[in-house]
Amino acid sequence: MKNLKRYFFISISLFSAHVFANNATVYFNGDILTMEGDKPQYVEAVVVKDGKIAFTGNMKDAMSQAGANPSVQDLKGKTLLPSFIDAWGHFTLIAQNTLSVNLGYFSNKPPHTTQELIGRLKAEAKPLNGWIVGSEYADAFLADGPLTIEQLDKAFPNQPVYVNNISTIVGIVNTEGLKKLGFTKDTKVAQGMLPVDPKTGKLTGVLIGDPNFEATAKVFGKFSRDLTLQTYRNAEKIYLSNGFTTAQSYQTTVEDIQNMRQASVSKKIGIDLVALPTYDVVDKLLATNPKYPFGVYTDGKGGFKVAGMMVPTDGAPQLRLAYFSKSYADTAGFPNGWRGIDAAPQELVDRYAKLAYEKNIQYFGYSNGDAGIDITLSAISKAIRDTGITDDRRTAISHSFFVRNDQLDQYKSNKIIAQFMPNHIWMYGDVYKKILGDERANNMVPLAWAKQKGLQAGIHNDNPSSGPSALFSIWTAVNRQIYDGQTLGADQRTDPYTALRGFTAVPAYMYKEEANKGTITPGKFADLVVLERNPLKVEPMSIKDIQVLETIKDGKQLYVRQ
Repeated sequence: MKNLKRYFFISISLFSAHVFANNATVYFNGDILTMEGDKPQYVEAVVVKDGKIAFTGNMKDAMSQAGANPSVQDLKGKTLLPSFIDAWGHFTLIAQNTLSVNLGYFSNKPPHTTQELIGRLKAEAKPLNGWIVGSEYADAFLADGPLTIEQLDKAFPNQPVYVNNISTIVGIVNTEGLKKLGFTKDTKVAQGMLPVDPKTGKLTGVLIGDPNFEATAKVFGKFSRDLTLQTYRNAEKIYLSNGFTTAQSYQTTVEDIQNMRQASVSKKIGIDLVALPTYDVVDKLLATNPKYPFGVYTDGKGGFKVAGMMVPTDGAPQLRLAYFSKSYADTAGFPNGWRGIDAAPQELVDRYAKLAYEKNIQYFGYSNGDAGIDITLSAISKAIRDTGITDDRRTAISHSFFVRNDQLDQYKSNKIIAQFMPNHIWMYGDVYKKILGDERANNMVPLAWAKQKGLQAGIHNDNPSSGPSALFSIWTAVNRQIYDGQTLGADQRTDPYTALRGFTAVPAYMYKEEANKGTITPGKFADLVVLERNPLKVEPMSIKDIQVLETIKDGKQLYVRQ
């Protein structure tokens, strides 16, 4: 009899443990936008179990599928989407910048004048290696014009100051900063320049290209492992607060790759991290391991991975470094007929495109002007011809700012994903009208052309080069408004749903992760974001103001807006 009672109580205990251990969550009573297909589709409820989407459909069936005692999450009219996927950005740079004063338009207190900017440096900067450091600065957003070395010298006569531009290509230092960096008029520069004021004959403190990259490295210096992890956690908070559960870092070094891998494997970082090294770093990885596991996550289907190789062809169009088939409309300060710079010879791009196709390494081009894009397209076409490989390798060309209509036909025939960065319209639209003329400016980031041709087109922020918000980039893609209020190329606007796909389904496909991410579909990861309002139902000009309320990774709540 005692054994019978004992068996009975053990059975009851096990049954109770099974009931109360149910980890199912049911989301309902909101706009649940699955992002499946080319047109918006909604479901009444979603069931999440064991970190995955277990069911989508009506509420009655959802409760049945959820089992006993599920957690029931009432969305109260809010919108549930797949979380955002970062297709092109600088996770490690964002991490580094968290040690500086954020002076960006997206910061909590964006400066509107040079004095407001200097005031924030004085009030908020914590000296780093002896430097006062600011980041994300953009002179176009300051009412009284660009920051000058004279202003920095007056405010900080005895301490070196470095302010990095939002482009990350340009920065400015004061006189003490020039001394500490060792920059003089005689400093030789391979790519970029140290401008000299023609009136004074002295350096202006502006650093362009290589001098700015060198300054960034010297100012921030080497981090300890603990400080690196701290900055990574800081960066993760930024991504999560903007609805991202996958972050990318391109132009990663071997050291970056090691640090990102360690942060992920040790579970210090909860979001998925993707590294994208340039071709020369890929050579180093292959030298250590000829069968290097590109595209493979450390934790099976998540964690950290090295996606492939990046091959750039030209530089920033706003600085007139992008390479065009026709000259810039405004060549002031440059030789007559200036078309920009082809930063990589065709032979080099050809070699690495072929290597990528031969070794099944995903190829990511980085091209801005139409002539830069021609270089990449030619290399990809040649690689396909030489190798005979015609399957979809998820090849992508990032930025693709000034891709021509006829070039998009080659994207389609060679199965190339266009990765667009629409925020340049808002930030530099007036600049492009001046330096390139109306026709090229109006047709930059041609999302409408891409959709008409049935192309896969993603959208990215290139964070920090245009801020961390997916919703701001979606707003720009939909409205194409310049900072000064004008509309640039209204014919190239896209609709909100297509823009949302650019941050969800398309980058999941690009990363070859469409089986696990990008849509709310049974069997996929429960990577989700809750928005204050539905981007498809608000007035288009309000999209950028929608707040991210909650971000969920593998069914776990990693961010809640306070």
